[in-house]
Amino acid sequence: MSTYVYGIAASSHPALPRDLGGVGDPARPVRVLTEGELEAIVSDAPEGLRPKRNDLLAHQHVLSEAGASGAVLPMRFGSVAPDDAAVTGVLAERAEHYLERLRALDGRVEYNVKASHHEEAVLHRVMAESPDIRALAETNRQAGGGSYEQRLQLGEMVAAAVQRQEAEDAVDLRHALEPAAEAVSAGPESTGWLANVSFLVDHGAAEIFLAAVEDVRKSHPHLDVRVNGPLPPYSFVEPGPSEPAETRPRA
Repeated sequence: MSTYVYGIAASSHPALPRDLGGVGDPARPVRVLTEGELEAIVSDAPEGLRPKRNDLLAHQHVLSEAGASGAVLPMRFGSVAPDDAAVTGVLAERAEHYLERLRALDGRVEYNVKASHHEEAVLHRVMAESPDIRALAETNRQAGGGSYEQRLQLGEMVAAAVQRQEAEDAVDLRHALEPAAEAVSAGPESTGWLANVSFLVDHGAAEIFLAAVEDVRKSHPHLDVRVNGPLPPYSFVEPGPSEPAETRPRA
């Protein structure tokens, strides 16, 4: 039976709630594997595990319960090892790293911030800030829309200006929020977002961080800024969760 890994904690971590259920239907009982100064929070892994809502919520619930009483290194959904021995082997092999990460992440949470442009607002902004774009747009208007080449030129100029604005806004966002965070991790680029950044924030500084987000929204009204958190600090557990364990598809 393969082993599903939720997180890693110090062996001194308080006991988990009794009868805590994890992923699977029925829910697999959560248990603890101890190796030296570390423990892994695990359960048996159900066959054919996929990122379905119930299992995603179960994974998150286990981490929330465990994290409520002490530092836990959260594993991504779908972290599966061949068996218990493989898990304890990784704990032994990477003990120094995991202990350092537990100390570094104790009392910290993650906030993921994504930003995109309000399309109409950013178009107004680049038009207002570019005399060349305004002049060509007016020339085309007076010419009844302009030629195909003129319309194409205008479109290219606007697209380039929006791209420059995206890059500028991404830098502004990060610089505005970094002072309220202890670490920053850039997420993967994805269509529709000009920024996808995770911030490691001390519990006691959460209100300061969220206030900084609101300041960005006020100073950059052409931005749609979305915050997800507080989360377990997934983006700050490195390297990945399961070496040499097999990793199934992640959420």
